[in-house]
Amino acid sequence: MSVQVTIRPGALARLLRLRNGPVERRLQERTRRVAGYVADEAPGSMGDYVDWRVEPGPRGGLRGVVTCDHPAVRLVLEGTRPHLIRPRRAQFLRFQVAGGRTVYTKLVRHPGTRANDFMRRGLERGR
Repeated sequence: MSVQVTIRPGALARLLRLRNGPVERRLQERTRRVAGYVADEAPGSMGDYVDWRVEPGPRGGLRGVVTCDHPAVRLVLEGTRPHLIRPRRAQFLRFQVAGGRTVYTKLVRHPGTRANDFMRRGLERGR
């Protein structure tokens, strides 16, 4: 007994590029899952700003994209050096410290923050 299989490259390529076809649905599923992992790894409320989409990629393919559009995402991903914080429009900075005490000051010496690459960790969890 013999079996002959004929693959028509054009038909196969159309199936793979088909809008909402099996390849795109699988990519959407994986991208959504990775975005969930990124949101879980994000500090504080930054996970609320994580979004995902599937878009045309290079050479006619598709790619899943996970983004975070929180205003401070770059500072979290790259970290910050020690720096001074001064009021811009007011005379004083106002914030609460431990114990609920309110403090007013004209200058804060911020110690800086370590980089927190939550996007990379979320992607690694999604592999």
